[in-house]
Amino acid sequence: MNYPIGTAAGRFTGDPRKKNTRILKKKTEFGNRGMSFEEDINQTNQYYLAKSIAVIHKKPTPIQVVSVDYPKRSAAVITEAYYKEASTTDYNGVYQGRYIDFEAKETKNTTSFPLRNFHQHQIDHMKQCLSQNGVVFVLLWFSSLKRCFLLPAEDVIDCWDKHLQNSRKSIPLTLIESAGYEISLGIAPRIPYLAVLDEHML
Repeated sequence: MNYPIGTAAGRFTGDPRKKNTRILKKKTEFGNRGMSFEEDINQTNQYYLAKSIAVIHKKPTPIQVVSVDYPKRSAAVITEAYYKEASTTDYNGVYQGRYIDFEAKETKNTTSFPLRNFHQHQIDHMKQCLSQNGVVFVLLWFSSLKRCFLLPAEDVIDCWDKHLQNSRKSIPLTLIESAGYEISLGIAPRIPYLAVLDEHML
């Protein structure tokens, strides 16, 4: 049985007539509970939607199905497919009348974030959204450090443009710490990025 916020209840083991047979799950940190960064963002967005705070969804990846196998009448299995076009960013939606658009990336690095994790079409898309006064940013997860940051798209674009001019190929953690905003991880919501927008960007 699960609580509404998604945390698992304790489980009983052994003879239920004996005392102290309840084993509570040890509190775990983000990144060590079998949940991916993307899944935690999705649950955060579900929380915002359920509370009528914001409507933000993960964008579906456009694919072209080529071949489908029908092992039985009640089931179909896609056996061959390819991407129809390059995807843009991961998430978009609306919050307090503002268009929200962001990408989510993670790394095991401890001192910088590799720019190879981004693609030119994503940078171009962020530039286009900014030109329409959209609220655009990137959520960065340093899995080894267990630290999460919100970095405005303008700073990502600036680092990308410098990278194309033979500058460094990563975003230093020191820059992320100074230009971005560290997110204190919670339970409901798990990654409260809208609180950062309220305080610093809106």
